[in-house]
Amino acid sequence: MNALLLYCRAGFEQECAQEIVDQVYALGIEGEAEALGGGGAVLFTPESAQAMARLRKHVRYDELAFARQLVFVFAHVELSGRDRAGPIAEAAARHGPYAAVWAEAADTETGKPVAAFARKFEPHLVKALEAREVKCDARRAPRLHVFFPDSGEAWLGVSDLDNGSPWPMGIPRLRFPREAPSRSTMKLAEAFHAFLGHDDQQRLLKQGLRAVDLGAAPGGWSWQLANRGIKVTAVDNGAMDRKLLADYPVTHVRDDGFRYRPAKPVDWMVCDMVESPSRIAQLVGKWLAQGWCRQCIFNLKLPMKRRYEELQRCRAILDAALAQTDAPFRLHFKQLYHDREEVTGYLCREG
Repeated sequence: MNALLLYCRAGFEQECAQEIVDQVYALGIEGEAEALGGGGAVLFTPESAQAMARLRKHVRYDELAFARQLVFVFAHVELSGRDRAGPIAEAAARHGPYAAVWAEAADTETGKPVAAFARKFEPHLVKALEAREVKCDARRAPRLHVFFPDSGEAWLGVSDLDNGSPWPMGIPRLRFPREAPSRSTMKLAEAFHAFLGHDDQQRLLKQGLRAVDLGAAPGGWSWQLANRGIKVTAVDNGAMDRKLLADYPVTHVRDDGFRYRPAKPVDWMVCDMVESPSRIAQLVGKWLAQGWCRQCIFNLKLPMKRRYEELQRCRAILDAALAQTDAPFRLHFKQLYHDREEVTGYLCREG
């Protein structure tokens, strides 16, 4: 292992690089982070090869807000001639077996034709590995990633099953439900998959629970909850989707999301209001600190400049609010595939 490769949203390479440098610096490790050509990926190279063992042990994917995937690189292969699978399989064979083999490219405009090539290339690579007696569906083994910045080179690395995105390229393949009032519903659907495991989803998103959706109109996030049988109070001065109110357990309350207070504590509060990130962070911190809800998913609309610094500021606001209570909390941020100039946060009471 000689480097970390992180996929990210195009245009957020600087934030992704800042974040990984801060993470590893806290471990006493220094190195250099740079955006790969074409965008959509960042490569961090530590000053010493000995540091990689510590990075693999301590750097956690779910603690990185801007990374879609965390790959521990072991080789870089220059490709020439017609046989691309052979040289890659030769370099990868020494590190197998693998739970899966993913050939990937950056999620950018320039990366689209490369991604099409990668999809066609993947089965050929699997055959080349199997010809070298490398198992490609081992249960507890890491996943093999072959990342193509272009068709002439490839970065090879692995991601651990418990420390990375479960989706190729870090992108979930979710279908937009026709019944949902808006496409914003996809953000909350992805957030549930990103922050909650299968068992947690069964336990925390079940019929009969109660939720508040602040800034709900027209109802994309309310639908995502109500479709699971959760009773939703949708708070917004704007109009809600009529079919949503007629067919689902959703009650519309015309009020300002910053003024509304629940009559009794609820299981969930979700918030996708267009407002300054710090103001949203203060609101979320108050809801959890006051015990008005147990779980919260919210979006922070980041400014065009100093986006990483603004996220750190919001994290500090939440930490300060929750420090006033004795209850333990868990906080994670992730820039989801369905996010744009924003990140999604998940905050919950432990226990």
